[in-house]
Amino acid sequence: MKSRLLLSLLALATATYAQTGPVKVEVKQTDGRYELLRGGKPYFINGAGGGQFPERIKAYGGNSIRTWGTGGADKVLAEANKNDLTVMLGLDVARERHGFDYNNPEAVAAQLQKLRADVLKYKDNPAVLFWGIGNELNLEYTNPKVWDAVQQIAQMIHEVDPNHPTSTVLAGCSKKEVDYIKAKCPAVDILSINTYAGLAAIPQQVRTTGWTGPYVVAEWGPTGHWESPVTPWKASVEETSSQKAAVYQSRYEASVAKDKTQCLGTYVFLWGQKQERTPTWYGIFTEDGKESEVVDVMQYLWSGQWPKNRAPHLTSFRLNGKQATDSVYLQPGRAYPVQATVSDPDKDQLTYRYELLPESTDLKSGGDRESRPTAVPGMLPANAKAQTTLTAPRREGAYRLFIYATDGHDNVATANIPFYVSGK
Repeated sequence: MKSRLLLSLLALATATYAQTGPVKVEVKQTDGRYELLRGGKPYFINGAGGGQFPERIKAYGGNSIRTWGTGGADKVLAEANKNDLTVMLGLDVARERHGFDYNNPEAVAAQLQKLRADVLKYKDNPAVLFWGIGNELNLEYTNPKVWDAVQQIAQMIHEVDPNHPTSTVLAGCSKKEVDYIKAKCPAVDILSINTYAGLAAIPQQVRTTGWTGPYVVAEWGPTGHWESPVTPWKASVEETSSQKAAVYQSRYEASVAKDKTQCLGTYVFLWGQKQERTPTWYGIFTEDGKESEVVDVMQYLWSGQWPKNRAPHLTSFRLNGKQATDSVYLQPGRAYPVQATVSDPDKDQLTYRYELLPESTDLKSGGDRESRPTAVPGMLPANAKAQTTLTAPRREGAYRLFIYATDGHDNVATANIPFYVSGK
């Protein structure tokens, strides 16, 4: 565990959290400027999407967690209270793309009652900041009646919970959906937006679509797989961890950090790890909890201070002399050179680990759960260094070669190269 985290944990251990009931949260407008007030005090959200490592959120200058539903909410809220964090508590509203029919009044009514029970269960927890009604309900949908259901849920929340605002979360920020929400959802207090490569444009997009109220960026992160370069065999090219760190910082500083009028804060994605296209695309931690350079950037953006020990920086990763965007084709069974250029700001000794995965075929949309491909063993030497050799698999098809460079202080640099094995 890092020294920077230990110091913060020791401080937390001496703190007491006497609040046992709800903390009043409200949106205040003054001279055209929106502000979130919690317990009567201004509260700008420096948040993280995902409940893993809540103690690190607090230690690095964050103050809030986002969830997408109430599964596991008891634990998330307990950890939030323990670490003096708040929670944007998600309500899992059914999606049309999963087969829910918003023309079915009985199903809509049953959902409303289920969500009412969730709100009643958690509304008085002091960690609750505001309610997130659904996630990306506009993704792959056709029936605008979903917004009538969102309005009913928001009305219900206001009837039973006078202490917390309501929000609904859009994929992107289009005028069509903003118009629907303005017309159909007057009980929604805050517009929440998920965005990736488009983060820097969000303040202007919000204004262009005609949304004049407050907003939160509920997910933001690397360039999405749908926004990235694609190989001829339809594999999206992922940024390296160091490229991600650069775009996280530049997009944040160019956008919401400058919007002092309508933006109430953001939730970075993902404070944890998940399989989505790859095991490294959206998580800013590895599966074993190591921190990428993006975590350093988040500490800087939240606290104004860089960590004392920085993550390794990867400047180049090549397979057979080619980088990830070069559409790499290999012959089955042949050996090819692998070259990585990784430096450590603190001169720490680096250890390298490689992993070869088949290209994922369990591809979903909207962040739905995907299965991790099974690694292909034996294609690289044991204890490989920055320069090594890959033996291409004999089975034709699409693969990715991953590198993990660690510094001995729970920091890591990651990258991968998609390639295609063909005997032609």
